[in-house]
Amino acid sequence: MDAQLDLTTDGATLRIGGQLDVRCITELRTALYDHLEAHSGHVVLDLSEVESADLTVLKMLAVASRMANQSGHRVTVRDCPDGVRRLLHLSHLRGLMTVEDSEAETA
Repeated sequence: MDAQLDLTTDGATLRIGGQLDVRCITELRTALYDHLEAHSGHVVLDLSEVESADLTVLKMLAVASRMANQSGHRVTVRDCPDGVRRLLHLSHLRGLMTVEDSEAETA
């Protein structure tokens, strides 16, 4: 069974959805780095459509975020589902990324 990964873009926002695990990490990593290259400055990763994510994918997102920061770019992770937010907290990866709620919720 293949992992289900949905990727769409809207300007500097990369919307990521589906079931994220080690089976989709290569495709996700490529899409993320391509998006960072195309949109220097500030990139938003919208995770509102993520059904599930494993620790391997979250580690990759943390590494990408850290590498972007070291290159003078900024990555913001937005709209994490509760399960993803919990895993980020329990794994201590939350401190390596900028994680926000949607603009609608914070307004």
